[in-house]
Amino acid sequence: MTDQIYYETMYILRPDIAEEEVKNHIDKYNKLLEEFGATILDSQMRGKRRLAYQIAKHREGIYVQLSHQGDGQHIFKIEKAMRLSEDVIRYLTVKQEGPLPTPRSSNKSSNQAEKKENENIDSANKSEPKADETDNKKKITLESSTPELEEQVKS
Repeated sequence: MTDQIYYETMYILRPDIAEEEVKNHIDKYNKLLEEFGATILDSQMRGKRRLAYQIAKHREGIYVQLSHQGDGQHIFKIEKAMRLSEDVIRYLTVKQEGPLPTPRSSNKSSNQAEKKENENIDSANKSEPKADETDNKKKITLESSTPELEEQVKS
């Protein structure tokens, strides 16, 4: 048995196709990958977004992200299917080092709470200087003489 390699495929569908057709395309490519021996790890529709530049006379596209695992032979077959489809305007498959990390959405609220807690601690530590710190420093006004300034610069 060959080693299973992790891949991520991002493809962009035309913006003018219906939402039902988008779901059909996602199901179609997921089934194709499974037929070719790949394992689907995650499939997400990222929604309609503005493209950085015009592709096939389209300024927007529907982004779909697909994480899968396989021996690598399925990549050629799925990319050929995407290349032949008129609804796919761009696709890219990259090899991952390992399985993708779990989504952080569940940890997001706890991370935000920790950040706020840390900020509160930092702000308490950075509060007004202590009285003895301010007494040691000599205030200089504009009317101060030049020799006083020179002494402080030297020290």
